[in-house]
Amino acid sequence: MLVSDSTPHSTDAAAQRPPLHILYQDEDMVVVYKPAGWLVHRTAIARHETRFVLQRLRDQIGRHVWPVHRLDQGTCGVLVFGLHKEATQQLAAAFAEHRAHKHYLALARGWVPAEIDVDYALQPDDAPPDAPAQPAQTLLRGLAQLEWPEAYDARHPGTRISLVEAFPKTGRRHQIRRHLKHESHPIIGDATHGKGALNRWWAERIGLQRLWLHGHALEIPHPATGEVMRFCADWRQLGHVPEVQQWQALLALPGWKSGPNPLPQSCGVTLAAAEH
Repeated sequence: MLVSDSTPHSTDAAAQRPPLHILYQDEDMVVVYKPAGWLVHRTAIARHETRFVLQRLRDQIGRHVWPVHRLDQGTCGVLVFGLHKEATQQLAAAFAEHRAHKHYLALARGWVPAEIDVDYALQPDDAPPDAPAQPAQTLLRGLAQLEWPEAYDARHPGTRISLVEAFPKTGRRHQIRRHLKHESHPIIGDATHGKGALNRWWAERIGLQRLWLHGHALEIPHPATGEVMRFCADWRQLGHVPEVQQWQALLALPGWKSGPNPLPQSCGVTLAAAEH
């Protein structure tokens, strides 16, 4: 069984939490590892929450920070902030103009093939029913495969699960989650676009309920120099982070085999070769 993060969500506990892990910082921008369960900033629809990356980072480094993109509350990984308004504008423009390139890892149902180039328009979640869908493209690549010996679906002898990498070419809300669902490979632990019964079944097997989606890396032009910068939540350097420990414990489960594409070296994991 995997170990969950049982840190309480009270205000008193907030003062006891360890600082956010800073991946990069200069005079223009700061890049952090966002833990799962944290919101990027305060919002009126989540008044009960106490964990906000923006406020915590501001207090941690002692200066104002401005968000330029978001990660869902359940998603962990690389998150970028501007340190002044001009840098924030440049960073936000890079996202809007598709000059920022994101790399995610996800755990999905079924065996995802070597490559799926998804081109499937998405209607905004909060749009009226007659609102037009917006173009959305994601490249999906299968990395590793697990044949779990118990069957979630009685029609099959076991349960197939994949580690997948996703490269969104556009930035629609929940794009990766919705595109994997569209391809019949929903993300495990996705309460909104996944399979609730499968999520509960898997959580019972490993002793942990969470969204298995991770913002692993990000490339973006530097707001001052224009140099393309790459930031990675390298698991080899983040072994103290609870979510990284969970991912590594997940891939240490018996039965994993290497898939059609190699795992990134930054995962720090070696899997057995698949039998042919």
